[in-house]
Amino acid sequence: MIKRYLCITSGIVFLTLGIIGIFIPLLPTTPFLLLSAALFFQGSPRLYRWLLNHKQLGPYIRNFREERSIPLRAKILSISLLWITCLHCIFFLLPACWMKLLLGLIAIGVTCYLLSFKTKR
Repeated sequence: MIKRYLCITSGIVFLTLGIIGIFIPLLPTTPFLLLSAALFFQGSPRLYRWLLNHKQLGPYIRNFREERSIPLRAKILSISLLWITCLHCIFFLLPACWMKLLLGLIAIGVTCYLLSFKTKR
């Protein structure tokens, strides 16, 4: 019984992070939604079905789980927002060169990671 509540609570936390990740480029969406789905599977089959059948969130999970692919629109949007945000931080917000370099390397790494997945058209 405690495991069930922990899974549901953790699933809600990771679902929230996944939803926030849709709008914040450096916060990953799909891994949090996948983790949320796994926790809901353990804790609440009803929440698991709801998440998989959700109009906006379900395709993230199904595409990645079944095809290990990311829709072209999501790739373009993610990479564009990532670079817009990172370049803004590098040129206008971060004071230290090492911070700028680290953020640039993270942006390159995330871009390579996103591009490594198949593109669903």
